[in-house]
Amino acid sequence: MGNSGKTKGSGKKRSTCHNNYGKRWKTKRTTKDVDQIHEDMGPKNREKLLNQPLDDDLPGRGQNYCLHCARHFIDLQALKSHFKTKVHKRRLKALRTEPYTQEEAERAAGMGNYIQPKKLKVETQSVGEDMVS
Repeated sequence: MGNSGKTKGSGKKRSTCHNNYGKRWKTKRTTKDVDQIHEDMGPKNREKLLNQPLDDDLPGRGQNYCLHCARHFIDLQALKSHFKTKVHKRRLKALRTEPYTQEEAERAAGMGNYIQPKKLKVETQSVGEDMVS
């Protein structure tokens, strides 16, 4: 006997291209991870990043850089106002914990005693008027 009526799969098909909007936006705006920023906060890398040569492809010609958020800003005023935002303060709070290491992973797996990560003192970088492009 034939199947009369609608089949189980009939009806309007939903497009699958609309399902990943959030994922697309999140991956578009990815920034450096916290452990990468901890490496940048070292004295050698810090000076190199804060005193970059002029680059016309970057906002503000690469002269107004937030070390903690790994972002370039168009001018000094925009950089200073960024220091007061929630985004910057959240990043500072995330940077206060010591970065995750391989030794910590081994201790968590049972190869030693667990030691709680240390708290680091992180303050907003000092910005002088000499950084104006």
